[in-house]
Amino acid sequence: MIDFSRIQKELQDCERNQDSSGIRVCPKSDNLTRLTGTIPGPIGTPYEGGTFQIDITMPDGYPFEPPKMQFSTKVWHPNISSQSGAICLDILKDQWSPALTLKTALVSIQALLSAPEPKDPQDAVVAEQYMKNYQVFVSTARYWTETFAKKSSLEEKVKRLVEMGFGDAQVRSAIESSGGDENLALEKLCSA
Repeated sequence: MIDFSRIQKELQDCERNQDSSGIRVCPKSDNLTRLTGTIPGPIGTPYEGGTFQIDITMPDGYPFEPPKMQFSTKVWHPNISSQSGAICLDILKDQWSPALTLKTALVSIQALLSAPEPKDPQDAVVAEQYMKNYQVFVSTARYWTETFAKKSSLEEKVKRLVEMGFGDAQVRSAIESSGGDENLALEKLCSA
């Protein structure tokens, strides 16, 4: 049975320390079985400046079973599926211990972003690129970080789309009707 009091304590611990680490965990629902983790991209990596969301599902056996975690933010990394966000990390599988916490798991994922293990990949295509053409890997990972893990302000989005030749009011309307998604707004503008 899930230890909800422990989960609440872990959430409080994360909240207390989020300013220094940037790591956050928030419930998606009242029953604490579905959470969202947020980690900043590590400095000095292609993920720097990005904010990465991780879906967390608490299993019935928590804390004796590991939480199920996967990226909801798209990430270009050998140990993270570029398709599903699945994470290849031993502590989320057979190396989990009840002594570990949600925060330690998220810190470990953040460390994985800094130190990929391409010889034990989750995504073979990314791992191959990492090993055979590292500079292309870095460029692709940076591009994905810029595209999927950085929040642009409304004014930055408007500016970029206006620079493409669309009218200001038209751009603002498209962004608003797209829920702030710049790429979706661009698709709407191009199909109009």
